[in-house]
Amino acid sequence: MEILIKISFFAAILLPFWNASLIMRVLKRRSSADISIWWAGGVWTCLLLMLPSGICSQDNIYRVFTITNFILFSITALVIVIYHKGR
Repeated sequence: MEILIKISFFAAILLPFWNASLIMRVLKRRSSADISIWWAGGVWTCLLLMLPSGICSQDNIYRVFTITNFILFSITALVIVIYHKGR
């Protein structure tokens, strides 16, 4: 069981870093016109509403995942907004 907890903890840290590929794509193209601002805002809002539960959780894996995911998606959403070209 100990190994499963370590794997889960590692995955909780690693999973949010998949946002990096989206950030890099937007930076490389210097545009996020194909990404919905509403989608990014909706995901960020849901993560914000989930943040208090994650911070207060006794489950370390959930807490680390929630905090890491919120921080990295906040960066992703910011990059999307900055590089979004109005229609």
